[in-house]
Amino acid sequence: MAEVPQGGGGGGKHKGGKPKGKKSSTHIDMTPMVDLAFLLLTFFMLTTSFSKPKTMEIMMPDKPDPTKPPPVINEHNVMNLIIGPNDRLFYYFGNDDPKSTEPIHVESTNYAADGIQKTLLLPEYKNNKQFMVLIKATPDSKYKNVVNIFDIMRITDSRSYALVDISPKEIELISAQAH
Repeated sequence: MAEVPQGGGGGGKHKGGKPKGKKSSTHIDMTPMVDLAFLLLTFFMLTTSFSKPKTMEIMMPDKPDPTKPPPVINEHNVMNLIIGPNDRLFYYFGNDDPKSTEPIHVESTNYAADGIQKTLLLPEYKNNKQFMVLIKATPDSKYKNVVNIFDIMRITDSRSYALVDISPKEIELISAQAH
């Protein structure tokens, strides 16, 4: 609150015979303002909801039973998606059989809506319940690109996909494509 000191005082007499008042400055007490500032600060800190961290749910498969043979997958229903260095993305169809002598046709694409998303949304893949995407990352790939691929899998509503190890043969394939 403002406080005006009351003091006696006076100066000399002037022409009218009235004493001249002593000029004093106004003193403002800042205590209530500081109290109000701390009350508001406390109120906003207690009532504000902080943004929660967003996480991606990844369901990990159970450990395979060594006594059971692995499931047989038709090679025409498998897309191998390779996350390469320098934000490059490659894909090919079929199994990566090291004993196979058939050449593998590798195509390059990008992470945009007209790239891999468009390919995954083609009817021959979208409507095929046995279609599976194998995601493989090179040692030079970036973590953000792996997350982007998982986001694309969710956007395109892909049913079956897995993150698997890349083979040396595939690393050779994309290194030839990258140059």
